[in-house]
Amino acid sequence: MSSAHTWLQAARPATLWAAVVPVIVGGGLAWGTGREEIFCVTTPCPQGERVFRWDVLVITLIAAVAIQVAANFANDVSDSRQGADTADRIGPTRAVASGLIAPRTMWMGVAAAFAIGVAGGIYLAVVAGPVIIVIGVVSILATLGYVGGPKPYGYLGLGEVFVFVFFGMVATVGSRYVHDSTAPAAAWLLAIPVGFLATAILVANNIRDIDTDRAAGKRTLAVLMGRTPTARLYTALVYGAFALITAFAAAGWTPRWTALAMLAIPLAGPLVRTIKTVTEGPPLIGALKGTARLQLAAGVLLAVGAAVG
Repeated sequence: MSSAHTWLQAARPATLWAAVVPVIVGGGLAWGTGREEIFCVTTPCPQGERVFRWDVLVITLIAAVAIQVAANFANDVSDSRQGADTADRIGPTRAVASGLIAPRTMWMGVAAAFAIGVAGGIYLAVVAGPVIIVIGVVSILATLGYVGGPKPYGYLGLGEVFVFVFFGMVATVGSRYVHDSTAPAAAWLLAIPVGFLATAILVANNIRDIDTDRAAGKRTLAVLMGRTPTARLYTALVYGAFALITAFAAAGWTPRWTALAMLAIPLAGPLVRTIKTVTEGPPLIGALKGTARLQLAAGVLLAVGAAVG
């Protein structure tokens, strides 16, 4: 295995859509500014100035992906130190646990990825103000605390909360905010289903690893709840996301065309069935990747719908 391939696998590319989706949804809302302003008294809502900026979208994408890559690198080295990535683990080879990348080298990779994210954050702070610096600092600290430190909260059943907050609420609202320093209600509302689908990716990952995590003493929410309740949680997150998208659009609280995301719901059925009925590794790996693709499909449709209005 080449060094470049090893680093690519350590970045966990199948999960990186969780960083991309909030950015494109926020960008779609910015593109459709005026149309997405909700709770207005008049009908239709008055049109506003176009605030969308391509430079902001691109820099936000780079920074968001860099921070998630840093999180995945940190997860790799920290899980190895905690003994969670054993030979019995189902899923892709972990670089540090398998000896392909030394821990010190992996931490250098974490620092490099964070440096890219910080550089992007500085650019965005110049555009949108110091709030972006606060978001960046909190995100980095939360990333390092996920599986690092004396009491990593990813080992205490709090990983899903972290993902919902940072890959849903913070990322989506922040990605809208950077365009013109505003955070309309539509961004807050769409952040909820975006966060649900991002959280479903982690739930799919943790239900796959439930047996090896339990043996290693990694107390994920799946370990604490058990397989069947975790499968129910996954189902609720996936279908709950689409229910909220539909309800918000129907009520006029978000752009009507965001209901386009419902076109992605046929992808959900096979994934839910797999999570509910299968315990073998390969199908669950497929369900994890499929959940990321589901979020991407829904996210693209949300972004298009938000841009169209």
